[in-house]
Amino acid sequence: MERSEREPQLPPARGRISAAIADFLRGSGPPPDEGTIAGGSPLEEDWQLGLYLCYELHYRGFAGVDAAREWDPVLLAVRASLEQPFLEALREGATGHEHADEALDELLVEPVDGTGVSHYLQDEGELWHLREYAAHRSLYHLKEADPHAWVLPRLWGRAKAGMAAVEFDEFGGGRAERVHARLFADLMADLDLDTTYGHYVDVASAEALATVNLMSLFGLHRALRGALVGHFATVEITSSPGSRRLARAMRRTGAGPAAEHFYDEHVEADAVHEQVVRREVVAGLLEEEPHLNRDVAFGVNATGYLEDRLAAQLLGAWRTGGSSLRTPV
Repeated sequence: MERSEREPQLPPARGRISAAIADFLRGSGPPPDEGTIAGGSPLEEDWQLGLYLCYELHYRGFAGVDAAREWDPVLLAVRASLEQPFLEALREGATGHEHADEALDELLVEPVDGTGVSHYLQDEGELWHLREYAAHRSLYHLKEADPHAWVLPRLWGRAKAGMAAVEFDEFGGGRAERVHARLFADLMADLDLDTTYGHYVDVASAEALATVNLMSLFGLHRALRGALVGHFATVEITSSPGSRRLARAMRRTGAGPAAEHFYDEHVEADAVHEQVVRREVVAGLLEEEPHLNRDVAFGVNATGYLEDRLAAQLLGAWRTGGSSLRTPV
């Protein structure tokens, strides 16, 4: 099959699970069996890459992989066997508020210690730190808002209208050059990074893969629509102040105008989105389906849990002078 320029190559495996899934996608071997999966750990890189390979079939797929694999019943069964332990690990680790309002209110309070990734990059990050951060985040930002679009058919009324309004902005308001994924590709070009979709999957950490897989997990399951809304609300509420710090980091290091513009755009846009998501999407959803209150809170908790793990991994490497990537760019 001739390769489409929009289909990335399958990344190298990181263990028995991802190797078996990649072989199955190529048609050169069976999928991982129960014993292979049982020997893995849901938050480690082999498991997360295996899930990523399954999920990417619902986005752009992979070069040389039949598009029909997206709904292959055997592969869907494998995906389910990876999803359930991942979900259980999230429910165990992502403890916090059980009610949506309390969980969302806490997001509005900026931590006084200022020890997060965006604080580090704003205050002392170097250009190579920004390049690594962008490489990790490219796994999502080059398909920004795509996982959230899956929730639209599962909402109605105020929640659907509000979600569609925010997504319209994320997709450029009808202008291709303003699509946020395009703006992030421009940021990457300023940082002298490869803008090819999926290029940095092989060097991204397990923690970065997990943050992207979370969106796909929530987006692909109607039963998790409340969690997806909680996740989306978390992203929009925390984006504006974090983007302001990242824009300052880009200016301080001379990253380039497109790099600055991406985060400047999110400072303004996400300040508006925060209000729409809180007042229309979340409130509209819970007005129609109040039983999803705990699910929304779980989405907030799970997002924070995985972002904290990623922050610890990034800062742990950078503060000792090491690369946060599996192979430095």
